[in-house]
Amino acid sequence: MSSNSIDTARADYQAGKAAFERGEYRKAVQSLEAASALVPPMSHFGGEVQIWLVTAYEAMGQRSEALALCREVSRHPDLKIRDQGRRLLYILEAPRLTTRPEWLTQIPDLTALGDNDARDRLTAATVSPNKPPEKPAFQLEEVVDPRQVNMQANRFVWVALSMAALVLGGLLWFM
Repeated sequence: MSSNSIDTARADYQAGKAAFERGEYRKAVQSLEAASALVPPMSHFGGEVQIWLVTAYEAMGQRSEALALCREVSRHPDLKIRDQGRRLLYILEAPRLTTRPEWLTQIPDLTALGDNDARDRLTAATVSPNKPPEKPAFQLEEVVDPRQVNMQANRFVWVALSMAALVLGGLLWFM
């Protein structure tokens, strides 16, 4: 295997991963299939490419291709790749859970909106730049005069201090 084909495979692999992470699954499958064709399937790098290809197949809805490739990867000679393949196969073969329509949130299709349609978007002209600040959620009913607050010693303070001293004394006694 030449270094030129390895470099091409690495470039296709990186392009496929990037496309997958952007949600462009068709492009990811194309790039990962090209990378997979250039590397030996039983190498560590070949196994990584195949793992990504399985996830891209599944994202594209090509479940049968994903399962077939995942079964191959689960018999890979590299231990890490084989473990990843087995875990992925376990997930792919798990039964599908049924969901109720009320559990799902429908996202509207915004592709029909035009870029220049002023009714469909909020423009700077509709936002008031000199909006008055909002009032706080709470307001004090009255301001307390500090001269009216009882500042004399309270019995609670002396009781709390004596209890703390007793606890500390007890701890020192038992040590």
